[in-house]
Parts: sequence; structure tokens; C-alpha cells
Amino acid sequence: MSTPEVTPDRRSLHAAQSAGVGSRATTRARRLYRQSTSSLRLLPQFLIIGAARAGTTSLYSYLVRHPSVSAPTHKEIHYFDLNFERGLSWYRRHFPLNLPGIGHGAVSGEASPYYLFHPAVAARVRQSLPDVKLIALLRNPIERAYSQHQLACRHGREMLSFEEAISAEPERLAGEADRMHSDRRYESFAHRHHTYLERGLYAEQLERWYEQFPRSQILVLKSEDFFLDPKAAYRDALDFLDLERHELSEYGAFNQRPYADLAPDTREQLRRYVAAPNERLEALLERKLGWD
Repeated sequence: MSTPEVTPDRRSLHAAQSAGVGSRATTRARRLYRQSTSSLRLLPQFLIIGAARAGTTSLYSYLVRHPSVSAPTHKEIHYFDLNFERGLSWYRRHFPLNLPGIGHGAVSGEASPYYLFHPAVAARVRQSLPDVKLIALLRNPIERAYSQHQLACRHGREMLSFEEAISAEPERLAGEADRMHSDRRYESFAHRHHTYLERGLYAEQLERWYEQFPRSQILVLKSEDFFLDPKAAYRDALDFLDLERHELSEYGAFNQRPYADLAPDTREQLRRYVAAPNERLEALLERKLGWD
């Protein structure tokens, strides 16, 4: 975990807290402190780029518990997808200090699962972090889509049934990717939250990343293997990041909620839909994934 940042420059923040200043003022002071020390902070050495609903929260929680990893302010910073116009200085302020005795030489990283799918992110990451290591978790696209729909419903972002939502997806997404390419500031709600099937077309997403980075910098993990044996997947991630092997006391799952089974007719429809894209992905990765 991150080493606490206690420096003389933080005296104003500590004084504000001890004086009982409101949480808004304390938050402002903390933000100003991070901004003023931005140039002294680490940049991430690894990014978990997706996919959404594929185990990214669990893997991130394991990695930031490693003794050589310093956690950022929060898991999903969303710089390369939603905040790129803010600049690299804004991004750096979310990471630990890189000073002797205060996280010096530590590894840090973040996990924003929209990165894998967003059409502009791979090139942006290459521009800013050419040596970063990338981890992608890929889940059976049918299960991933259904899980995302359940989450969208719980959060009030989806009013349609799953069957209605996947039928409406092409119309919802029409022209959105083109607009995102032409306007770097445009944020598409539909592209981010209503892409149930599109996000499962992994081959075309990975191809964008392979155009920007050598394969040696990208670790692709199958989510089902991660769910079945998280300890082994954690070990693979540590090896990929050149971190010393480390055992956790437990490997709990995060963000899991029970929900009803997918209707058999819908599953069969989607099985036919993803068959060719899955074959394309297996050819790209040169390995079988075993998704039915």
C-alpha cells in the first residue's frame, strides 16, 4: 500500500484538519497539495485496461496489496478516456510521491476498464506512457454483457430489459464512435454504458492496442481462469510486472451480485452472434478460450 505522505509542505493541510475546517475546505487543501507536488509524483508503470465486468476490481485490489505497489487515490482515474484534456500534470497528482523515503522506487498503477474499449485510448497511452505494462481481463462476452446490463439496471442507467437493450444497441451507438473521434471532448453516455455486445468484440479492441504496443507489454488473462484460481492469476500478473512473488491472506471477489439466469433462447441467439468474433480473437491470441 502507499506510504503515508508526511512532509513539511502538508502542514497547512494537517492544520486545517486539526482546526476542524469543513470537509470541503479539507478536500480543497488536499487537491491543492497534490497539484503543487504533481511533478514529484510517480507515473503508473501498469494499467489494467479492461474489460468491464471481467474481474478488474479484484485484480486491482490484489496488486495494490503487494508491498512494492503504491496505490493511487482511487482505482479508476479515467484520464485517458474521460479526462485527457486535463493534461498529464492532472493525472500525476493522483499517484504517490516519488521521493526518498516516501514511496521512492515504488510501482504504481490504476484500473479503468473503459480504456480497452474506448477507440482513442490506446494511442493516447502510447503517447504518454510508451513503456507502461498493460493487463487485459477478457470474460465470455455473453456473460460479460449480461453482467453489465445487471449493473446498469442497479445504478439506474438502464430501463430496458436485456433483450430490449441488445436490440436497441445498434441504434443507440449509431454515429457515436465517429463523433468521439472528431471531438476529443465528447463523452458518449451510450458508448460508455449501453455497449453490452460491442464491448465483447475483443479482437478489434486488442488489435488497436497491438498497433501501439508490442505484445510483450500486454498480458491477456481469461477471466474464467482468474475466477477459478485467482491466486495463480495474481502470480502471473506479478511475474509480468517483474514483482517479487507474494502471497495474500485471502483472494476475495469484488463487485459480485446474484441475479437471475439468462433466458436460454437469448443465450442461444448470442452464442451464434459471438461465434465468429470469438474465433477471430482465438486466432489473434493463438490460443483456445473455451467459450461456448
